[in-house]
Amino acid sequence: MSTIRLTVGQALVRFLAAQRSERDETEHRLIAGCFGIFGHGNVAGVGQALLEAELTDPALLPYRQARNEQGMVHAAAAFARVSNRLSTLACTSSIGPGATNMVTGAALATINRLPVLLLPGDVFATRVASPVLQQLEDPTTYDISVNDTFRPVSRFFDRIWRPEQLPSAMLAAMRVLTDPAETGAVTLALPQDVQAEAHDWPAELFRERVWHIPRPEPDPAALGRAAALIGSARRPLIVAGGGVIYSGATGALREFAAATGIPVAMTQAGKGSLAYDDPACVGAVGATGTTAANVLAREADVVIGVGTRWSDFTTASRSAFGADGVAFVNMNVTAFDAAKHAGIPVVADARAALTALTRALAGWSVDPEYREQARRLAAEWDAVVERAYAARHAPRPSQAEILGVVNEVAAPTDIVLTAAGSMPGELHRLWRARDPVGYHVEYGYSCMGYEIAGGLGAKLAAPQREVFVLVGDGSYLMMAQELVTAVAERVKLTVVLIDNHGFASIGALSESVGSQRFGTSYRYRSADGRLDGDYLPVDLAANAESLGVPALRAATADEFRAALEQARAAEETTLVYVETDPLIPAPDGGGWWDVPVAETAALPSTRDARAAYEKARRQQRDYL
Repeated sequence: MSTIRLTVGQALVRFLAAQRSERDETEHRLIAGCFGIFGHGNVAGVGQALLEAELTDPALLPYRQARNEQGMVHAAAAFARVSNRLSTLACTSSIGPGATNMVTGAALATINRLPVLLLPGDVFATRVASPVLQQLEDPTTYDISVNDTFRPVSRFFDRIWRPEQLPSAMLAAMRVLTDPAETGAVTLALPQDVQAEAHDWPAELFRERVWHIPRPEPDPAALGRAAALIGSARRPLIVAGGGVIYSGATGALREFAAATGIPVAMTQAGKGSLAYDDPACVGAVGATGTTAANVLAREADVVIGVGTRWSDFTTASRSAFGADGVAFVNMNVTAFDAAKHAGIPVVADARAALTALTRALAGWSVDPEYREQARRLAAEWDAVVERAYAARHAPRPSQAEILGVVNEVAAPTDIVLTAAGSMPGELHRLWRARDPVGYHVEYGYSCMGYEIAGGLGAKLAAPQREVFVLVGDGSYLMMAQELVTAVAERVKLTVVLIDNHGFASIGALSESVGSQRFGTSYRYRSADGRLDGDYLPVDLAANAESLGVPALRAATADEFRAALEQARAAEETTLVYVETDPLIPAPDGGGWWDVPVAETAALPSTRDARAAYEKARRQQRDYL
């Protein structure tokens, strides 16, 4: 067997460049590039190998310099999501804080079932210089480092103590990255001395390798049970999750809904599975749902979950589905999710399951009256959305008005992207989605700081689409650094920065639990010691300009529209800054979210909130 002598870092880079994914006879680069920030833990190993690769062929495994380790993992996760999990990016960091900065990104990727490959530097395997700079010392053992914090947030973790361990670890990593049921963050911790160590590798290791992504078919008996239950239903409801989009099952969902007349509600990850004006679409469901979907959810006798993991926002903390004896059918590629709520589990690819179920229910449909009710409720909600979009509040616009302008300026295939604060809930209810990839809200982890980094990753994955990054002032202040990366890479984003001088979402939540918006505004400390003075004079638009990004300012919704159209037409990343009034509420869809309220309190506001909480909690139920 012929061999090639390379360092571990060089072998890793060459191996990653040769990996491909395949589904439906279409191949993709599995690892499309590598983000990195170099330090003593990776500069001589992976860093040197990436340099050699760039000098040999810049397209082999393109390297991009990031500004924040957490941010680069968010960018990789967004890239994977826009790529329908068929392609992703690797991220390399140094030892210590560089590595642990990636842990939050790893948790986000794993919770959202998005494949990312993390390559943190690690301590010396030989221990010849222990303890090295930034090394955590555990007095009970020498084989623990800070990288062990990746274990609970990774779907696969390994530490490469010897070069001989690399091939099996890399093959296992690729297996997990391409497994639709098991995917998430994959972490290969790389001791810094091992990265630079040379080894004779079999040439076969570096041949092009194709990882075939299957479409598991449903078990016929499980499918039969599901079809029988659905066929007996009078008021069934479909809840479409992210698995519909990742599977490419939107067409199959549309055909199934049209044939059976079952209305379709959507989770955050599943929004866009149907266009907002599809006859079967009733919009968002759950805590941030529409009145249309939530009315149908309360009355549904059979709920058909497709590619959803049933988070508390989807079920309104298990209060959304209220009919006596409500039953569930769960079509999911992951058995863990398919078994939730004591439902009939159909463990299968979403497209395969929907196609098979359409055949199994051929000729069956809900009553025409039920179809008509769903359409009427959806139309009523759309009128609510139109009024929210068209309102013109003064002196500052509402956030809903701003979202309406973005919705109108954006083309159907443009991407709107956000993650945390009040915007995800308002977008879930109000955004008129027209394309499966066009709605990109990270809500599995709802991570502040995802927005700009995620927008960078989304644009890298879909350069032909315009990407609108919607970010609040709170999230912007946590992580805006990847604006610099967008400028350096000449990646065009349109960033909408909504400034409401604090944490609007948590401010509203604080008020609802009787805590009077305490600690949620950006204010000076008053003479009496309280944080209730004037608002801070922070100029975030000027901050963006200092990072190399042109900024446009708007004071009204009409000024915002003109600025947004200018930004969309620009060839470079441009930020549009607008202040909104956080006390103007968006339309509510009637959902509830379980956030416990203090059981005893001196504050009347808290006592009142506790009484309301106990009343609402009586709607919760176990789905057994």
